[in-house]
Amino acid sequence: MRDLTTLPKAHLHLHFTGSMRPATMIDLAEQAGVRLPPALLDGEALRVPADQRGWFRFQRLYDSARAVVRSEAAMRRVVREAAEDDAAEGSRRLEIQVDPTSYAPYVGGITPALEIVLDEARAASAATGVDVGVVVAASRTRHPLDARTLARLAVNHAHEGVVGFGLSNDERRGRTLEWAGAFSIARRAGLAAVPHAGELLGPDHVRDVLAHLGPRRLGHGVRLAEEPALLAQVVEAGIALEVCPASNVALGVYPDTAAVPLRPLVEAGALVALGADDPLLFGSRLVEQYRTARDVHGFDDAEIADLARSSIRASTAPADRKRHWLAEVDDWLAA
Repeated sequence: MRDLTTLPKAHLHLHFTGSMRPATMIDLAEQAGVRLPPALLDGEALRVPADQRGWFRFQRLYDSARAVVRSEAAMRRVVREAAEDDAAEGSRRLEIQVDPTSYAPYVGGITPALEIVLDEARAASAATGVDVGVVVAASRTRHPLDARTLARLAVNHAHEGVVGFGLSNDERRGRTLEWAGAFSIARRAGLAAVPHAGELLGPDHVRDVLAHLGPRRLGHGVRLAEEPALLAQVVEAGIALEVCPASNVALGVYPDTAAVPLRPLVEAGALVALGADDPLLFGSRLVEQYRTARDVHGFDDAEIADLARSSIRASTAPADRKRHWLAEVDDWLAA
């Protein structure tokens, strides 16, 4: 079997804080004088039930990890190491998702926070060879007007490395329609709409997101397997799915990786891009998601190559780079 770490691929679902190396989190916590909860230090992958209590535990741990990033240097380190780790796994493209609001208090506001991420993304791209784009993400836990502010900020930096606009956090919070204005701002400027949908909630939620947010990709979308007719509509519309098996299991959506409907989605014609989501908490990075496809779902190397091609096609990278990376996938398969 071919080496999955040398497979050219794109990584389209990775959160800024969740990308941190455990050792980096510990080091930054010591520098900032932050005491981390034991659950972040035991080396065990998170496993919670798919209910409000489970999500609260996940969010509490995520917030604890985020609290160690308190300076420009720390922010730059997170971006740089994310690119380095993706380079080691064969990624040609990384689209990292960040909410600059979380880091604004330490660097003078949301604009400097985003500009730091973008500047380091450019430096990391040059240093590692991984093409790094940035997705600005609003949160369902905050007021929709905050999302409009972030959408305008993203648009203002669209020619500096911002490639998309997302909506993250608990899918059960708020009414999707309330974020339509923010996504309209982003889409009119040519940014890809990449909201989370179809993980914690099922097809009805995906239908709501499709109606109001005009997505180019769906963060997760695995629950579409429960309604083949809606899945067929998504496939027909060319909307890609950012499937993150480790996340689905960690958050209790499925009991194990074998239950994640990866093959049904692919066989329905979905454009699937595997992602690691939050490896800091979920315990596995991008290559492990491809290994799950191979070892658990029985994908052979030709099918694995197709997954990599799908991730590249679903990215927001320029067409000429996509063609080059797709040729590299062909070379990997032919080797």
